[in-house]
Amino acid sequence: MLALALGGFGIGTTEFVTMGLLPDIADAFAVSEPTAGHAVSAYALGVVVGAPVIAAACASVARKRLLVVLMVAFTAGNLASAFAPNFATLVGARFVAGLPHGAYFGVASLAAATLAPVGQRAKAVAAVMLGLSTANVVGVPAATWLGQHLGWRSAFVLVGMIGVATVVALVRYVPALTGIAITNPLTELGALRRSQVLLTLAVGAIGFGGMFAVYTYVSTTLTDVAGLSTGLVPVVLMLFGVGMVLGNIVGGVLADRGVDRSIFLAMGAMTVILTVFVAAAHNPVTAGIGALLVGAAGAALAPGLQTRLMDVAADAQTLAAALNHAALNIANAAGAWLGGLVIAAGYGYTAPAVVGAGLALLGVLLFTVTVWAARRGVAARA
Repeated sequence: MLALALGGFGIGTTEFVTMGLLPDIADAFAVSEPTAGHAVSAYALGVVVGAPVIAAACASVARKRLLVVLMVAFTAGNLASAFAPNFATLVGARFVAGLPHGAYFGVASLAAATLAPVGQRAKAVAAVMLGLSTANVVGVPAATWLGQHLGWRSAFVLVGMIGVATVVALVRYVPALTGIAITNPLTELGALRRSQVLLTLAVGAIGFGGMFAVYTYVSTTLTDVAGLSTGLVPVVLMLFGVGMVLGNIVGGVLADRGVDRSIFLAMGAMTVILTVFVAAAHNPVTAGIGALLVGAAGAALAPGLQTRLMDVAADAQTLAAALNHAALNIANAAGAWLGGLVIAAGYGYTAPAVVGAGLALLGVLLFTVTVWAARRGVAARA
């Protein structure tokens, strides 16, 4: 579990540290901050492309071997990011680094659920995701601080080192994972024919975008709106990470008690919190509290979505589990893009929170339809 979570720690660090260093990247390549946000979107799009392609194409590969190969590719993409000579190359390297993301978490989540005691699948999935959440407490603030003092490239070198450590840990400590059924590409692609899989993915792709609309531009929001010094930005990023850890733990417990209810609670909370953040962002104390709560609501949503996808995917669980992270990174790309649009239009750095609240509310409405459709289907079969 710790070896699997270490991979999540590296992935979480690289996914979110780009947002914290966005102003530095923009200055280094002489581009605007919304343009620099394309590096965030490129990583997210890499996840979107890589998750279904890798999960389907590698359906017959032994799961432990697949995890190791994915983490090697992840490490290579991050080292390429560190040494990118121009912005276009950086965007390409971020895309490559994102390709293994979804498939890694998909297989790691299945491994955790397979090894978990009865009735504790969501807690086991949350344990793997805890690496992602912990990255926002330790990895992202540390990499952001390193990037601010030694240059943004050093942050990606650090991620590369975490990737190397993960490869060693996976090889040495992860069992053969023979409990996960080996399938084939056609079986896995069958997940795309299931309406409940597609609807649940859409809920994540839309609803989760609210968090990313705010978090992508959080550094400038904290300095220009809340009035924080640049040196205190990593502290607030750490608060965001603490919120993610707490939300991840609570989300796992709630999902084991009722998956659908946990999703409703998390997404409803996100809608309210993002709405309040529009005003909270103008004060350094309330902005910090708001960042913590945004992180908590977002992380609480993930275990429920992951578990629900495994429940409705039948024999195509690897692809469905991987696609969850593709959906969340569609949310990442869409949130960053929409947040950049309203900033570029002159509405200021609190406008992304308005966009985010709208996305979360749309997620609530879509999930209502999803649950209704599932119950209607059950009633029809009865």
